[in-house]
Amino acid sequence: MIKSSKLYSIFFFLILWQLLAVVLKSDVFPSVVDISISLYDHLIDGELIKHLSITLYRVFITFVITMIVGIIIGIFMGISQKINDMFDFVLIIALNIPALVTIVICYIWFGLTDIAAIVAVIVNKLPIVIVNIREGTRNINKKYLQLGEVYKVEKKEIFSKLFLPQIYPYMLASTRLTLALIWKIVLVVELLGRSDGVGFAISMYFQYFDITSIMAYSIAFILVVLVIEYFILNKIENRINRWK
Repeated sequence: MIKSSKLYSIFFFLILWQLLAVVLKSDVFPSVVDISISLYDHLIDGELIKHLSITLYRVFITFVITMIVGIIIGIFMGISQKINDMFDFVLIIALNIPALVTIVICYIWFGLTDIAAIVAVIVNKLPIVIVNIREGTRNINKKYLQLGEVYKVEKKEIFSKLFLPQIYPYMLASTRLTLALIWKIVLVVELLGRSDGVGFAISMYFQYFDITSIMAYSIAFILVVLVIEYFILNKIENRINRWK
């Protein structure tokens, strides 16, 4: 749950924003009240829910695929120096290719489709997961594994009870980092080549210079992120840390 101190900081920020909006009286700096009204209107007409649902779907698909593939490859690269040497150069290149280049190339290759959008995000964020998991695998305490072998523990048990728990913190860190980055890149992908989603809606309102609607969509997006962080990721973290 959100601590009271964090709630106070949120309320303070909202009050400060409202005061600044009243003082500035600018069309490009809407008040909290105006943004709240716009958010409510977009919720009622159903457009916000529609675009937000589509974006969440894309984020979910890309996140799941990126994490699964990244964890598997990262573990193998961390365990085997030979595999690491084979793919390390490719990994370095992938880490440094700009997201915009990846998106444009995928749209050219696969067309302006959801497949192109999803592939672009996966290709761009997969190297980050691989690197984190690889480093976590390299830093495990091998004495625990050797102890399991001495007591003739099954390999499956060694992997699930002695190996994986040691890289759980790296998995969780990768989860938070990857999710945060995927949120952002999915919006860019939608802005550049999709006809729906939050990114598309924001680009549309940008053309009309409707900053209030842009802020309303952004607030809705932030609220979803906060729900995921405090009600899902925090619970997963507490459960993972029980092994300690």
